[in-house]
Parts: sequence; structure tokens; C-alpha cells
Amino acid sequence: MSDTFSERLLSWFDQHGRHHLPWQQDITPYRVWVSEIMLQQTQVATVIPYYERFLARFPIVNTLAQANQDEVLHLWTGLGYYARGRNLHKTAKIISEQFNGEFPETQQELESLPGIGRSTAGAIRAIAMQQHAAILDGNVKRVLARHGAVAGWPGQPAVAKQLWSKAESLTPESRTAEYTQAIMDLGATMCVRRRPQCPDCPVAADCTAFTENLVDQYPGKKPKKDKPVKSTCMLVAQNAAGELFLKRRPTNGLWGGLWSFPECEPGDVPNMLDQLSISGELKDLPAFRHTFTHFHLDITPVHVTCESDRDNLGEPEALWYSIESPQSIGLTRPVTKIIDTLTKN
Repeated sequence: MSDTFSERLLSWFDQHGRHHLPWQQDITPYRVWVSEIMLQQTQVATVIPYYERFLARFPIVNTLAQANQDEVLHLWTGLGYYARGRNLHKTAKIISEQFNGEFPETQQELESLPGIGRSTAGAIRAIAMQQHAAILDGNVKRVLARHGAVAGWPGQPAVAKQLWSKAESLTPESRTAEYTQAIMDLGATMCVRRRPQCPDCPVAADCTAFTENLVDQYPGKKPKKDKPVKSTCMLVAQNAAGELFLKRRPTNGLWGGLWSFPECEPGDVPNMLDQLSISGELKDLPAFRHTFTHFHLDITPVHVTCESDRDNLGEPEALWYSIESPQSIGLTRPVTKIIDTLTKN
């Protein structure tokens, strides 16, 4: 080809790429970092409203560092993968306290911060700091695996090593920021997982998967494993004021730091009621399944109408949550789903 991979990609991006996404305006390391963390495992259309609300409340890293975790997780509620929100908050504190509110500029220093990996650090350096740095997010992995016919699942270290080598060799010395946006755009809008628009792709002419009619075989799929199924019962206690009894989950582990209903083994509701000194009329709510990366969780909500004193919880890290005037706290997805069920009935 007379034009290099990057030249063709940049020419396409200049004409057809996305240039008006929120994080592409007023570019700073902080704004790029927040967008990169939110975009992990999450589509652009979903992220945009979360990003805009988050930046409106926390416009700079120091305002995020000064916030409490509940407020951060409240704005994260519904976005999923809550460790991202907790790590965002931790890293903001470190940058504020140890780096005087300025993002470090080296790959090593950036990767030392909670939640920032090799690709995210590369994106911050390339887009916000105008440094020569490569990225390898999910979309870029798909583009490069197809273009170079890199076989195997990208989650395997040997495959990832090949893709990183290709990413670094193709990243140009000039216009690195635009190239980084361009290759992410190509994967997000054209070289998509299903029904890619190969005939219109700017790098199709030397894409091995396309020329050999093997696009659907790249990248390699993750080896399938049957997800185990676990079960739990959630006690949905509601007082006379219509408020719901919630407890904060431990910082580490599932839904860390979020507020949720008390849980017990199915059939153990009477013992939990005794432990919480709650009594009242019981009613089963519709059961549902919540799926995590590694397992399914079957949830049986049991509603109890109680007369508990709202000021006498008798439990640490517990509160009565008002549906009418909700507190700014982070809620688990099952809690929001159950609240929706209660308000519709």
C-alpha cells in the first residue's frame, strides 16, 4: 500500500470519525481518564449521560478526591462494575494528595494508580499529553486481530503480547492523539463484532481476515465455561413511612461499598428477622436472576411491612432509605430493580 495503516486510518477519521463526544471537548488528563474508565466494558451511548453527570458534579480531580464514596457510587449506580468507581475515587485522592492534583506523565507512574492499566495509561498519555503511546482496548484488539490474523483469544498472555506488538508498531509518531481516537472509532463503529462494514473500511485492502474471508474467526473466542448458579434471599423491610431498610456492603468483595437489602440463605428469613429485631407481614416478590461475569445469582426478595422505629436501627452501617426523597448513595442493581417493582405495584 502506498499509504501506511495510520495514514489511511487518519484520513478516514478526519472525514468520518466521531469528533463531538463529551470527552473529546476541553481535553484534559482528568476528563480522558474518567471517560476511559467508564468506557471499560460499557458502550458509548450508555456512558455519555453518566459521564456528563459525573463531570458536572466533579469537574476536576480535586473535587472528586474531596467527595465521599457514597456520592461517587450514587452517580455510578446503574453503570455496573463498581470497582471502577471505587478505584476512580481512590486514584483521585492519590493524585490530589501525592501529585498536587496533577496527573503523572510516565507510563509507570500512571499504571501504579488503582484501576489504571497499560491501555488506559497509554490513552491518557496519547490523547491528553500528546505523547507517543499505544492503546489496546477491546475495540482495538478486534481491529488488530482481524487485520493481522492474530489467532487466539486476546485474554491469553501470548495473544495479548502479539497484539501489543502490533499496536505499538502501527502507532505513528505524529498525530498520535488523533490516531488513538481513530482506531477506537474504527472498532466501535465499523469493525464491530457482528456484521462489520468491511467493504467501507479504510484498512481493508491489507486486512488478512477480510482478504481471506475469515473475519468471523477473529478475534478468537474466550473458552466457554458453564457459570455456576448461586442463590440468595433479600429481605425487603419497609416501615410505616414507606422507607426501606438497607445495609452497606463491605468495601471489598461483591458490590463493595454499595447499599443493599440484608441477605440470607433461602428459608432462613425468620432467623434474619430475629437478628434485626424486625417483625411484620411477609410477602414474596417476584424472583429474578442477576448475572455476574463469573456466576449467576438467583434472588428471591421477601417483602415485610414492619413498624420499626426509623431512628432505632440497632445496626451499624444501616439506614432507612426514602423512595420519595432518596439519599445520594450507591445502590446495587437488584435494589433498584426491586424498588421499581414496589413502586409499580
